[in-house]
Amino acid sequence: MSTFKMTMTRTYIICILWMAVFLDMSDTVNGSQREASKQQPQQQQQQTTTKDTASQGILPGGGGSSSSSSGSSRNSNAEPTDATRTGPYFDLSASKNVTALLGKTAYLNCRVKNLGNKTMLLQVSWVRHRDIHLLTVGRYTYTSDQRFRAIHHPHTEDWSLQIKYPQHRDSGIYECQISTTPHMSHFVHLNVIEPSTEIIGAPDLYIESGSTINLTCVVKDSPEPPAYIFWNHNNVIISYDSPRGGVSVITEKGDTTTSFLLIQSARPSDSGQYTCNPSNAKSKSVTVHVLNGEFPAAMQRAGQPHHRTPQHHQLLVFLSVFISSLVCYRLVIGRGMLAPT
Repeated sequence: MSTFKMTMTRTYIICILWMAVFLDMSDTVNGSQREASKQQPQQQQQQTTTKDTASQGILPGGGGSSSSSSGSSRNSNAEPTDATRTGPYFDLSASKNVTALLGKTAYLNCRVKNLGNKTMLLQVSWVRHRDIHLLTVGRYTYTSDQRFRAIHHPHTEDWSLQIKYPQHRDSGIYECQISTTPHMSHFVHLNVIEPSTEIIGAPDLYIESGSTINLTCVVKDSPEPPAYIFWNHNNVIISYDSPRGGVSVITEKGDTTTSFLLIQSARPSDSGQYTCNPSNAKSKSVTVHVLNGEFPAAMQRAGQPHHRTPQHHQLLVFLSVFISSLVCYRLVIGRGMLAPT
């Protein structure tokens, strides 16, 4: 009988130890996950710090050599004052890089000082660096591409290059030259961009009947805010003074322009396609579904967290402990039933 009790005791102790080891391993896994989640922001912060350091020209072990080199560059490029100049020179404050909208006429300006009455002897030209193509000389255009045109008004210092309907391929460096010996050059960089439009929550948005529809349209990468933004519902311009009421628009202009369309007390008839139409960018659409509670899961899907590993892990640990206890219990009882009386 004593041997039987010792066997039962040993079996139960082995089960308890096995459960303790399992729980310790689970805690170790959870601890590792928590440690990894803590280290990830730190690594991101270190990477950000490294990028900021590199952008400032401070490299590990560099001893600030970048700053000294930039300082020497500034000294070597130091311009004399206007009173001491005797020949033509570029006014850099009026000959800057240009960011243009796709398809909207761009103007590259080159202001030349002290050219005076030497325009018969000295010419101001524009050259495209991409293919070393001479575009203009003085007021004359020397290219078959009719989108380019030289612009100069008499008795002015500005020599401009006009580019109609600029495309992405027109981006690059353009050189303004003065035909001195040797010739003088100033470089202007043209960047042709296309603003992008985004509606938060697109392509589908699920709204509960009676709540407020809040559509947010964001216009990015635009050198200037759009002159206007129209909202359409099923290809019809939304009227904010319609008998339906409760419809309003709030637009915040800036480097990034945001337009909010608010529709109070949503009803099934408000369902359909809503389109945001900026004046300087492509339109974007979203489909709104106003529901009467028939699909509550669909309305919640956008707000559901994407990672539930910790909750699932805790559930698995609980089930494993429960099953382990049950196995130990059956094992002990089973041995008791098989033992001789």
